[in-house]
Amino acid sequence: MKPDRLLKWFLYGYLGLVFVFIFSPILFSIIFSFNSDRFPTIPLGGFTLKWYETIWQDPDVWEAARTSLLVSFSVATIATFLGFTTAYTDYRYRFKLKPLYLALILLPPTIPLIIMALAMLAWFAKIGLSGQVFSIIIAHTVLTAPFAMAIIRLRLSQMDESLEAAAWNLGANQWRALRRVIIPFCRPAIVSSFCLTAAVSFDEFAIAWFISGLNKTIPVVILEIVTGNIDPQVNAIGSFVFLTSMTLVIIAQVVLMTKNKTEKENHD
Repeated sequence: MKPDRLLKWFLYGYLGLVFVFIFSPILFSIIFSFNSDRFPTIPLGGFTLKWYETIWQDPDVWEAARTSLLVSFSVATIATFLGFTTAYTDYRYRFKLKPLYLALILLPPTIPLIIMALAMLAWFAKIGLSGQVFSIIIAHTVLTAPFAMAIIRLRLSQMDESLEAAAWNLGANQWRALRRVIIPFCRPAIVSSFCLTAAVSFDEFAIAWFISGLNKTIPVVILEIVTGNIDPQVNAIGSFVFLTSMTLVIIAQVVLMTKNKTEKENHD
């Protein structure tokens, strides 16, 4: 076997092992959510939907789900808007202290979540917003907006700079050129940013746990269920969270890949 072919199969095998390592716990969690036994053991006790019926009838789970969906949708909308505006500002304008501007924008994801959570808790308590849904939205927006900015800025870097200038030369003002040229070009990245930031917010636990108060999100409810107890409900709730997050991430990836493939075919 040729060295290049051997290296290729080695990399495929390594990638497969990585996927198995990452997704095996999730897969077993989904399988155990249908297990009739209370404890996660193999062989399984039998097939049941009892744990899904339990969470379906639990008003606390429904309330947490509504809070998580409200927060993630609101965060995705605000973070995507902020990400687009900051990405366009970086793309279009040159000004002093621009490196500092970009460093501050991209700083939040580099801060440990526990540090950010404590800082947010202290700040919200000082201004009287601690324990509010709006507080979670603000905190998650701070965390996720840099992701949206990075995705949209990458998309803008693929744009021919003469397109916007051509729109200006044809009589369009800056706002019209932005609406008719920039935003349509960035639409796949905007959709992807929306889905990705929604997924990150929906899954985030540390910050929500510190500042949510009585307005619990799904990850916070999961922690409360498993604290000092083994409850198969967690597998059912976790399956719902995983499928929701993966759906959002897959949509984001498919939108970007489809658009890039279409543009490549048109270019060829």
